[in-house]
Amino acid sequence: MRRLLRWAFALAAATGIAVGAPMAAQAAPAAPSGPSAHVATTHACDKPLHPGAPVCYALVRTDLPAVHANALSPNATPGGYGPSDLRGAYNIASAAASNGGGATVAVAELADDPNLESDLATYRSQYGLPACTTANGCFRKVNQSGQQGNYPPGDTGWGTEASLDIDMISAICPNCHILVVEAGDLNAAQNTAVSLGAHFISNSWGTGDGSGNAGADGDFNHAGVVDVASSGDSGYGVSFPATSQYVIAAGGTSLRHDSSARGWSETAWSGAGAGCSSWEAKPSWQKDTGCGSHRTVADIAAVADPGTGVAVYDTYGQGGWFVVGGTSVSSPVIASMYALAGAPSAAAASVVYSHTGSLNDVTSGSDGSCSPSYLCTAGAGYDGPTGLGTPNGLGAFNGSSSGGSGTGPIVSGVSASLCLDDRSSSTADYNPVQIWGCNGTNAQQWTIGAGNTLQVLGKCLDVYAAGTADATQVDLYTCNGTGAQVWVPQSNGSLLNPNSGKCLDDPNSSTNAGTQVQIWDCNGTNAQRWSLP
Repeated sequence: MRRLLRWAFALAAATGIAVGAPMAAQAAPAAPSGPSAHVATTHACDKPLHPGAPVCYALVRTDLPAVHANALSPNATPGGYGPSDLRGAYNIASAAASNGGGATVAVAELADDPNLESDLATYRSQYGLPACTTANGCFRKVNQSGQQGNYPPGDTGWGTEASLDIDMISAICPNCHILVVEAGDLNAAQNTAVSLGAHFISNSWGTGDGSGNAGADGDFNHAGVVDVASSGDSGYGVSFPATSQYVIAAGGTSLRHDSSARGWSETAWSGAGAGCSSWEAKPSWQKDTGCGSHRTVADIAAVADPGTGVAVYDTYGQGGWFVVGGTSVSSPVIASMYALAGAPSAAAASVVYSHTGSLNDVTSGSDGSCSPSYLCTAGAGYDGPTGLGTPNGLGAFNGSSSGGSGTGPIVSGVSASLCLDDRSSSTADYNPVQIWGCNGTNAQQWTIGAGNTLQVLGKCLDVYAAGTADATQVDLYTCNGTGAQVWVPQSNGSLLNPNSGKCLDDPNSSTNAGTQVQIWDCNGTNAQRWSLP
C-alpha cells in the first residue's frame, strides 16, 4: 500500500493534482508549456498484430506512472481530463446529463480485453456515472459474428485502446449503451455493429490509404448510421478509414484551460493526421480545393494531444489509471456527441459542413509541412488538422437552430457576381465587411446562426458601436447576443437590424470591390437585397 500511495503522490505531483481532493472531483492535468514532443509517450499498438493489419491510435504517457484504483480511493483523483472537463470544453454538460438514452455507440477492436467490463465499472464509479454492465443491458461485448464469447486472442495494446474508447463514450454520453465488437476484420465489424442496432460507431484505428481499400469502403456506408474514424497520430498524412467518404474523419487538438469566456483554448495538435486521399473521390459536401478531386482529411476535431490528455482506467495493459492521447480520443468523443444529438436527417458530414456556426474554429498550430498550407496548418475556416473546428454544443451534429440553418455566400442584389466578404479573412474585432467578387473562400461562407445572427470565421456581422444613424458602418465583432448583431430577413430580400430600424446597405449600389457595407433607412432597392445561403 505504501508503494501505491507513493505512485499516487508521484502522479499528483506530475499533473498538478492535489491528493486531498474529494473522490468524484474533476482535476485537469497541468497544461504543458509546449507541444506533445515535450512529454514521453508510446504507441499502445506499437506494431500490427500481423502484416497488413491495422494499428490503433492511442498514445500513452510514459512519464506518468499508472496508478491502481486502490491508491486513489477515496482521497485522490486521476491525472488527465475527466468527464466534466470534456463536457465543459465542448459545451455539452446539459445534453450529457439528459440525452442519449436508448442510443448505442459501438467501437471496433482487433483483439480481446478480458478486463474490459470490470475496468469500465471502475472508471464510471470514480466519476459518479451510472453503472453500465452486461447485467443491466447497458454494456455488450461480442465477436465478429455478433455473439458473446469465442473472442479473438487478447492483446494488451488493443486492450488499452478498448478501455480508452469506452471510457470516452462514458464521459460524453453516460446514458448511451455501449457495444464492443472484437473482430479479426474491423471493416466487417461495422456491419456487425449495425446489425445489432448501433447507429453511432467509432473507429480509433487505421491502415494505409490506397485504392486497395475500395472494396471495404461500402462497409462504412449505412443509411442512418454515423461512422467516425481517427485521422492518425503521425502528423501530416492520411489513413483509411478516415479517408472514406462515408465517415466523419476526426482530427486532433491540444486543449488547455484559459481565461477566455469559453474557459478553454485549442490549437492543432502536431500529431493529428491530415491531407489528401490518394484515391477516394471528394464528396459533394466538401468544397476545399487543395486535394483536387480527392477526399480531404479531417472533417472535425477534438482533444488528442497526450500532453493535454484524458484519464483512462485499464488493468489489462496499463495497471490502472493512466493519461492517454491520440486521435483515438477524438473519435469516440465525436461519435458520442452524435449520439447525444441524435442521428441527423441527412448524411452526417453534410450536416456538419452546413452548420459550422456551432463549432469552435481552431486557427493556430500545425502537423507538418505541405502545400497548400491549410492542409497541415490551422487557420480561419477549414484546415486539415482540425477540419471545420471542434464542438460547441450539438448544433453542428443535428442541424438544430443553435447551429444555424445554412452556410454559404450572401449574394448582393446589385450584382450576382458580388458577395458579402470579410476583408482579408481577418477575425479581428471591427474588421470591415465589404462587397467583393464572389470567390467561394471562407471569408464568404456565412452561417445563419441562432437569433438571426450572420456569422463568418467565428465572428458576427455587427453594426459598429451599436449605431442607429444612416451610414453607420458594418463590421465583424465577437458574437455577443446584442441587438447590433441581429439581422431579420424581410419578404423583399432586405436584412433589417431591429436595434436601429435600418437595413443592411451597399452604399450607392456600388460595384467596386472593397466597398464597406453600412446601415441605411430601409428602401427596398437592390442595394438592400441579399440572397442568403
